[in-house]
Amino acid sequence: MYNARRSDYDVTNTVRVSSVPDVRDAVQSLFELTWPQASFEPISRAFYDFAELFAGRMPGWFGVDTVYHDQQHTLDVTLAMARLMAGYESMHRDSDMALGAERATLGMVLGLFHDVGYLRETSEQERNGAEFTRNHVSRSARFIERYLPSANLEHLACTATELVHFTGYERPFNRIEVSDPRDIKLGHLLGTADMIAQMADRCYLEKCRDRLYPEFVLGGVALPITSNGGHDVKYASGLDLLRQTPGFIEDTRRKRLDTAFEQAYRYIEVLYNGENPYIESIDRSLAYLRQILRSESWRMLRRSPQVYAAQPDTLANVRSQMAGYFKKVWTEN
Repeated sequence: MYNARRSDYDVTNTVRVSSVPDVRDAVQSLFELTWPQASFEPISRAFYDFAELFAGRMPGWFGVDTVYHDQQHTLDVTLAMARLMAGYESMHRDSDMALGAERATLGMVLGLFHDVGYLRETSEQERNGAEFTRNHVSRSARFIERYLPSANLEHLACTATELVHFTGYERPFNRIEVSDPRDIKLGHLLGTADMIAQMADRCYLEKCRDRLYPEFVLGGVALPITSNGGHDVKYASGLDLLRQTPGFIEDTRRKRLDTAFEQAYRYIEVLYNGENPYIESIDRSLAYLRQILRSESWRMLRRSPQVYAAQPDTLANVRSQMAGYFKKVWTEN
């Protein structure tokens, strides 16, 4: 199944995660099966608003122009979140730790808008959303707070703006201010969905090299500014980023997925007869990367998947902006 998997499909090769309608339909099936008495309408509306926003059709917004954190990434995360919540609820339905339909609805909204902080408002002068890399989660929280009344969830705004930080690095998890253990678990599920969906992407390695690296450059992560005004080199190139990726995956698995999020990824296994297609895909990808690193056979990474952004020339624009960034750094130094 791994070799035959299509680049814009989920880990089961059954849902096209580049398509808003396809992911919405898959999420609706899970939601209505798990919470049959609840209305799916607020989530359906959120999918519509997500599509309008990311395509640049919502007034006041440019649409998504980041090439790694594109529309497919968010839809992949949202599908993983729906699966995690459905698996979790099936194990806790009759306990006081059950999420309930309202929390599940909030979880879907958080999945859809967890990375909206990368999008630029038309009043902002930044050239690309990647420039918000360091504070995009806080920006997402502000958007979600404004958005929740349209989903009749405004009473959960304080909780939601905290929970979205489980997807980022801006705030230590022990400083996320939620007290209800069900909300904490929802945050664990959200943070887990974000990590396992992207690392299980069929083209994760190529996307790290060709798309995440440019975002890190434009966001000041690859070449952070030092205390004396110069630039440190954290990632020298896309290939250098890949060389450091095994350590990132192992660190993420140990510190986030297994420890901070308490192995929440295992709730997926309820849906797949004890198997975990996400973790299996991540393990295969990591083994493949190690094979490449041993041989330095970079031609083994030959996929060039489509970018699902607001404009068709987004990747070329980002590469041009990255070249301009390098030129500026070299001139300053």
